[in-house]
Amino acid sequence: MNRRSIRLVAGLTLLGAVAASCGSEDQSAGTTSADVTLTLLTYSAFVPPASLATFTAETGIEVEIADAGDTGTMVSKAVLTAGKPEGDVLWGIDDPNVTRALDAEVFAPHETADLGALDSTLTAYAPELTPVDTGDVCLNIDIGWFADQGLEPPTGFDDLVDSDYRDLLVVENPATSSPGLAFVLATIAAKGVEDYLTYWEALRDNGVSVVDDWDTAYYGSFTAGGGDGDRPIVVSYASSPPATVIFAEDPKPTEPTTATVTSTCYRLAEYAGVLAGTRHPTEAGQLVDFLVSEAFQAELPLTNFVFPVRDGVELPEEFVKWAPRPDDPLRLDPADVAANRTAWIDEWTDTVLR
Repeated sequence: MNRRSIRLVAGLTLLGAVAASCGSEDQSAGTTSADVTLTLLTYSAFVPPASLATFTAETGIEVEIADAGDTGTMVSKAVLTAGKPEGDVLWGIDDPNVTRALDAEVFAPHETADLGALDSTLTAYAPELTPVDTGDVCLNIDIGWFADQGLEPPTGFDDLVDSDYRDLLVVENPATSSPGLAFVLATIAAKGVEDYLTYWEALRDNGVSVVDDWDTAYYGSFTAGGGDGDRPIVVSYASSPPATVIFAEDPKPTEPTTATVTSTCYRLAEYAGVLAGTRHPTEAGQLVDFLVSEAFQAELPLTNFVFPVRDGVELPEEFVKWAPRPDDPLRLDPADVAANRTAWIDEWTDTVLR
């Protein structure tokens, strides 16, 4: 889930310093918390909030961030290594992928002590996991490009198949990308299971471009992504426009250079969990609990451009002004997504790519 900000970290990042005091015993390994280094597996664009260093200072547990690729790739790796994980905690599995991971027994049970402070609509979905943020996947448009061309920006799905918008849209592959899958689910929610493939046939015939991941779509293909892109419409997030102000060079613009098409937004939640087979289950549970602490949750909007799930966390001004939250976002029953996800992706692939 942003995966949406300017990328500030890549590869393996070591956070925090060892605290002087020792923590609790790790029952599985017989070591103290001060001897433990946890690996937090996450998607490529995750930006560690500064407060993560506080976790190390308070517990003596060090945390390494391991880049596991885009969400789809990350989940696939976790499924393949279930029971023998490459890390201790996984951050950022979204609800379309949750059942897939649970079926493969990727996670160990863990109930955070702060459960009552979290969005109750999300906590019952997957008891093994802890919700950590929400976000809306939506079309984003390059405001300046459309103004320069004298073309009205699209206002919804139907505009995208009009000849005026030929060769203007870039999307991510749902087989490898979380926002790509969410956008396909958005079209199913909007058009229905019976008609969504007909809609995608029209998009294909109107020149939609498909790339593997969000980074490639936004930074490579999108005209407002800072590269040499030629597509002024991209599948991104409702929280992406504030980043065009926050990360702009001085003098910064007073308004975002991109905008969200809110009628296309699909609501996602992201979860974190203790990976089954970790050698440090107690410490891993402590880390998961910290991920929903007030300090950590308050930093998520301006580091990862997602919305906190903890009640009462104040949003930054930039989010209040420029990150619209649709009143009625598109949404499918997670159980329906779990039952049909593979078939829908296969159908989409046959229709759009073959």
